[in-house]
Amino acid sequence: MEQLSFPDGPRLELDEALATLVVQAERVRTTQGRLRALLNATQAVVEESDLPSVLRRIAQAATTLVDAQYGALGVIAPERDALEEFIYVGLTPKEADEIGDLPTGHGLLGALIADPRPIRLPNISADARAAGFPDHHPHMESFLGVPVRVRGEVFGNLYLTNRRDGLFTEEDERLVEALATTAGFAVENARLLDQARTRERWMSAAAGLSAALLSSSTTTAFDLIASRIFELPDVDKVVVLLRDDARHELQVAAARGSDESELRGAVIDPESTCAGELGAAGNTTAHTRALSPVPDPVRVMVDGVAGPVVAAPLRTGGRFWGVLCTGRAPDRPRFTTTEIDSIADVASRATIALELAHAREEAQRSLLADERRRIARDLHDHVIQQLFGTGLTLQAVAGGLPPGQDADRLSESIDQLDDAISQIRTVVFALSHRDESSLRHRVIDVVADQSAARRRPPAIRFSGPVDHAITGLLSDEVVGVVRELLSNAVRHSMADHISVEVALVEDSVVVLVEDDGVGMADAGRRSGLQNLTERAAARGGAFTVDSVSGATSARWTVPVHDSVSPRGEMQ
Repeated sequence: MEQLSFPDGPRLELDEALATLVVQAERVRTTQGRLRALLNATQAVVEESDLPSVLRRIAQAATTLVDAQYGALGVIAPERDALEEFIYVGLTPKEADEIGDLPTGHGLLGALIADPRPIRLPNISADARAAGFPDHHPHMESFLGVPVRVRGEVFGNLYLTNRRDGLFTEEDERLVEALATTAGFAVENARLLDQARTRERWMSAAAGLSAALLSSSTTTAFDLIASRIFELPDVDKVVVLLRDDARHELQVAAARGSDESELRGAVIDPESTCAGELGAAGNTTAHTRALSPVPDPVRVMVDGVAGPVVAAPLRTGGRFWGVLCTGRAPDRPRFTTTEIDSIADVASRATIALELAHAREEAQRSLLADERRRIARDLHDHVIQQLFGTGLTLQAVAGGLPPGQDADRLSESIDQLDDAISQIRTVVFALSHRDESSLRHRVIDVVADQSAARRRPPAIRFSGPVDHAITGLLSDEVVGVVRELLSNAVRHSMADHISVEVALVEDSVVVLVEDDGVGMADAGRRSGLQNLTERAAARGGAFTVDSVSGATSARWTVPVHDSVSPRGEMQ
């Protein structure tokens, strides 16, 4: 049979048509594959997660989409002049450690920040905008950079290098732009989720703190505020500062963090800390390490670098309590707007709770003062009058008795009644005239403190206008003498009865402490009380001790006026 064949012309046309179909089919297959890869990348990006995870997935998805060896997502700082975060993929941890500090947005990376339009280059080093690579940086040639926008504003940039199969194409650029658009929505959703979680954490902390403040004493309020805020995540330091307007200083009332023991009670110059900038306005202020060239006590310092800090006022309508400072380490991100608002809200709620707790304590003190005054009136109007009447009756009975044992016992009972009346009057004074700075109350507080464990408290007597005549350094001296004499009697005398008397006799103040204990040994008299002798002599006075078993009397006497203080100054 004759072999079937086609003419050369039609056969060539058929071969070309078949080749074209194969090429088109390959293009369709490639396009379908890339679209499928884009869909997969989009699905990976839009999965619900926290913001850091979303950012890393975006960088990984873009790298996989265009088959790049290295990829990164740079987050632009609020100042719009540098990168705040740099999330990279493709580098091993060892390679990253050898490179050192991450890029901050210079050179070619900075060009995309200044002009947020896609950049596609066959060779990075050949571009005039390139700033070069640091030591140990892997070799990079081809480059594709695309901005990521959130609500029309550039959030960051995708950086891709070293396409494994040739150079980056226009199609790669369009695919990454499409992914960047989807990534913008994913970033916005992750931001909203992160903000909601942040607000929830801080609102929960604020509610718990307010409840704790309302049920606690205001003396521990600042420590409580610092402790509760320090428990929150991503908080490395909390400092509560109180402002002293008279001395123009800030004092640390509470602190939590690595150096809290050094900070407690420290005095800080307002000019050296951002907290001083609040002034009378009382606005919340946030500072980053870029704004802190000098060390600041309220910040977290690492190798001379200061971390971000937020200072919020503790203020109500009529009172400025202080400043709440919350800080992070330099390697942590700066505080977001949501966090700053949340800190300000916590400070505001805490201050309201603090004001309510203060008002509650004031009301309790007022009720206590009213109760003390009522008790004082009852003691004065009833108890003292009854004792005084009983004393007069006993005196009348004693006057009708002949001298002897019965008359002496009755006279002793009358003296005991007079002593009881004197002590009750001291109690009435303490209850009805609560002045913490007066000599009487200071002495009463010392006696209460020194004899808290005794079954029978010491008797206290005051004679003369001691509060008006004994003031200043002399008042401090008298309180110190009472404390030392009473301490010796309580610890060493083993007495059943101890009495303390502070009297103004003519132009001298007399401190007299008596007990019925075992008495003093000569050695103890010479050594333990030498200090009191020297203090009395320095003021032109004298100190004497008369002691036998069962009766010890220690008398410290100095002139009130024109006496010489221990520092050699005239009073």
